[in-house]
Amino acid sequence: MSDELALLSATELLRHYRNKTASPVEATKAALDRIDKYDQALNAFRFVAHDDALAAAKDAEARWMRGEPQGLVDGVPTTIKDSHPVKGWSTLHGSRTVSEPGPEAADAPHVARLREHGAVFLGKTTLCEFGWKCVTDSPLTGISRNPWDPAKTCGGSSGGAAIAAATGMGALHLGGDGGGSIRAPAALCGLFGIKATYGRVPRYPAESFIACAHFGPLTRTVGDAALAMTVITEPDYRDAFALAYDNRDYRVGLSDGVKGLRIGYSADLGHAAVDPEVAAIVANAVAVFEELGATVEAVDPGLGNTFEAYKVMNAAYQVPKIRDKAEEQIAVMDPTLVANARFGETLSAFDLLEAGKVRADMAFKMAEFHQTYDLLITPTLPVAAFDAGHNNPPALEEAASAEDSLFCLFNNFLYQVNYTHQPAASVPCGFTDAGLPVGFQIIGPRFSDQQVLSAGQAFEAVHPFTMPSAGQLPCLDEAD
Repeated sequence: MSDELALLSATELLRHYRNKTASPVEATKAALDRIDKYDQALNAFRFVAHDDALAAAKDAEARWMRGEPQGLVDGVPTTIKDSHPVKGWSTLHGSRTVSEPGPEAADAPHVARLREHGAVFLGKTTLCEFGWKCVTDSPLTGISRNPWDPAKTCGGSSGGAAIAAATGMGALHLGGDGGGSIRAPAALCGLFGIKATYGRVPRYPAESFIACAHFGPLTRTVGDAALAMTVITEPDYRDAFALAYDNRDYRVGLSDGVKGLRIGYSADLGHAAVDPEVAAIVANAVAVFEELGATVEAVDPGLGNTFEAYKVMNAAYQVPKIRDKAEEQIAVMDPTLVANARFGETLSAFDLLEAGKVRADMAFKMAEFHQTYDLLITPTLPVAAFDAGHNNPPALEEAASAEDSLFCLFNNFLYQVNYTHQPAASVPCGFTDAGLPVGFQIIGPRFSDQQVLSAGQAFEAVHPFTMPSAGQLPCLDEAD
């Protein structure tokens, strides 16, 4: 029963709580059991708060027994990425250089909303150092591994959250995405992951002026993502630049489907090289939308290859991560992060302005594209999971210049819509012959989070997502 509970969705757990056929304490113990069994092999957590979680679960259980749940996710086992402040816990960002790692005085806005709705926090999930790259390894926690094949990367930067979601170490998992950090691990681990429209999920502390990091959930079902979005999009005064609260329940209309929608499909954005096996799996998935009543056309949204502008904005974004560090601290940081930030220090204001012009052009082109098409679908990534411990697929890194290899070389389909502030989700759609997950990406115009979720739900309804099980995976068998 423990494993069965651990693998239930948050929505299913809440139904059990209402019917008193399972309790928050049982569900939390089941999630903690999975962590105890599997985390040593996969490295999803920076730390696990066993006592805190069980105490919160007991409080939630008492509320459910009285018929007085505290909120929409009361008693649901939940994880938080270790770059997001949780009151009473430290935030280390995957780094050995955080000088004052004492307990946080307050929750981040989305964490506060989850707490107000009764979520049970299991612990902090792993990320790369300061969330700077699309894989998850750090000087603090080492290498995090893909549950489908521990020799492979889980993606990043929200890799720990993706591992936890795929293996039943909790039901709801929160990540951040500044250039693919939710969608990349979702694709590589076979999950649903959505970054909301920028500003839809309030944030604090504030971001730099480059403003590209979106928040959102990684979950085993689209319904759970919609549930989480309903909670974390509630307002918070600390984010002066947040969007006006839309008071939306993202579960309402989730099954509206895609009939009548105009969908553009770009297999390569006009320039990206995609692994043929990945391309074929995604193309088969896109055909499903035609079967569901949408009009699908092959298109090129005209973004072009904007990698040079991405390099400028990305490198500038990393500079503050080393700016206040002593040399002895920098010596224990991820050396590629340091090199990336050093490159950023060489940039001029003119370089940033020129990159900003490219960014503005991206936003215009996507706004123009959505005058014709309701959604854009692309592969999430051009490759399936590659060997863990590498920043990029080795073949791409070997072909790149020394300067280019400082950056993520496989997020071709991802970073642009961070800069354009659009909602985007990765949807699992199949497996390679080697048994590695593949995902496709659904991109909507700004403020169309509901439609992106509904399109993901339409696909899931006819192609239910598959999660790894102990019977399939040697690492999980060994842990038993």
